[in-house]
Amino acid sequence: MKPTLSDIPFLADAPRDLLAAIEDEAEWFSVPAGWQVLSAGEPADDMWFLVSGSLAAFRTVDRGRHQLLGYIRPGEPVGEMALIAREPHTSSVFAMRDSEVLKLSRTAFERLVQAHPKLMEHIARLMLTRARANAKSGPRAAPKVYALVSTSPTIDLKLRARILQTALKRLGARAVIVTEDDERAMSAEGMNSAWFDALERKNDAVFLITPIADTHWFRTCIRQADRIWFFARADARPSVPILPHEEPSPARQFRLVDVILLHHGMDRQAATTNEWRVACEAARLFHWRGVEDEDSARLARVIAGRSIGLVLSGGGARAYAHIGVVRALREAGLPLDIAGGTSMGAIIAACVAMGWDDDEIELRIRKAFVESNPLGDYVLPVVGLVRGRRVEDRLREHFGETLIEDLHIPYFAVSTNLVAGESRVHRGGLLRWALRASISLPGILPPVIDADQGLLVDGAVLKNFPVDVLKDLHRGPIIGVDVARRDGIDLEDFREPPGFFGWVAAHGLQAAPPIASLLMRAATLAVDPWEGRSGADVLVAPEMPDLDMRDWKRFDETVAAGYEAAVAALQRPHGLFQAPAEFAELQAAALESAD
Repeated sequence: MKPTLSDIPFLADAPRDLLAAIEDEAEWFSVPAGWQVLSAGEPADDMWFLVSGSLAAFRTVDRGRHQLLGYIRPGEPVGEMALIAREPHTSSVFAMRDSEVLKLSRTAFERLVQAHPKLMEHIARLMLTRARANAKSGPRAAPKVYALVSTSPTIDLKLRARILQTALKRLGARAVIVTEDDERAMSAEGMNSAWFDALERKNDAVFLITPIADTHWFRTCIRQADRIWFFARADARPSVPILPHEEPSPARQFRLVDVILLHHGMDRQAATTNEWRVACEAARLFHWRGVEDEDSARLARVIAGRSIGLVLSGGGARAYAHIGVVRALREAGLPLDIAGGTSMGAIIAACVAMGWDDDEIELRIRKAFVESNPLGDYVLPVVGLVRGRRVEDRLREHFGETLIEDLHIPYFAVSTNLVAGESRVHRGGLLRWALRASISLPGILPPVIDADQGLLVDGAVLKNFPVDVLKDLHRGPIIGVDVARRDGIDLEDFREPPGFFGWVAAHGLQAAPPIASLLMRAATLAVDPWEGRSGADVLVAPEMPDLDMRDWKRFDETVAAGYEAAVAALQRPHGLFQAPAEFAELQAAALESAD
């Protein structure tokens, strides 16, 4: 049946004669999955209403890659902001599954608004909501229809789906599981876009479960999904590619694909984690090590948009405060589902991602940075004040050969590519190598040369507080810890400074000379230490006015300052979700999952 303007919920009370008059000007389209509705940069001469199906807005980022901004659900307008502003479209919109849309010309829209002012009121509210969401949270799109695809016949996909369904219920979210048997029970016309719309309205998540197979049901699942989750066994090898490239799927087209790697006890790993990621062309990878455990609870939080991200800034010895913050967050019962950072913040975040408890983090950081000076192998500078071998030895001792993709939780570190003049985000590969790059302050530590002939130095040179990086990887609350300071240099160190041997005689070889602060400040001068602070849902900024980035021995008091600042931040009325009740609910759910 052909849709009409009266099918749009907020036009239900519009004058019928007005709608009838404009119906003749409205154009109706049935658009297949993957079809482009709007293109960024094109003039906004029309606006669209989604009647059924699912659309998604994307912006083009580096190297032509599409970044998901959000989904458009039935009843919502598309392209209205550009039309009203009389500006070109800023994003491109594609059909995520077979959809039905109505297009109105500018003239018809203006006639409708003039005769029905409530339409403009509704659109204004929607535009404000979208603008606030983008300003506060960035690209935190909300997928609802998941294709759960098993890559092996021995994977009990129904069991995994039921476990996720139960974990979501603990969070107050409702999920429905749809199987091939459900498809067989329906008529050929029953499982259309309107049927999926009804499922979405009743549920927070829809799981379409299927093995990889040459069946109509399998093709339906990957064609109708907002996001595809491939379930794979760690003791199996993937075929490459996992699916034929000619198999149409908008989720695959835009890399809205994840791998859930299943571990069965002490099973032998047949392929590397990265091999599975490449075979599935996945944007993210999660480990599921047990059955009903913390990993399943984490995946449920990811689906519900309630996973918690932690981002830690650089700041030399001031970054010890991150350790106290992590302890306070864990004591509050908050699960940390993804972590990342820059420079020393990247190192503390790596400790969290390794799965170490609070005592182990303190023990290892104390041993690596307090009991001895990793920057003590000074040389006559050619590319750095120190050789960097001590740093590399410490990183090898504590992080070994661990790969980022095999960490306990998803992780990233940020360095700066001086050749390309841009930030480099490390999400895979050898962890200690990424950390070595992220902490390589120019002039102090020698830079790192990567495989692409990039010259990598400290991430703080361009991005000391990478909240925006976390937003690109994560949909959910963000806790940010920023230990940067504007006045990060002591003028007294530069009044009639002694020579090298005079400094050593007064301070010993364990203390970094003032040139360390000088180089740090010079390298990060163009970076606003406060940039990105507004992007965190909870900001922890410990007050440590008398602590310098070179105060490597002041470990205990710096950790304590971070702990106290985190406790104070968590007690603020807005909590984690701008509502204390929701904050308490998440804490209770996290503790229940842990039990």
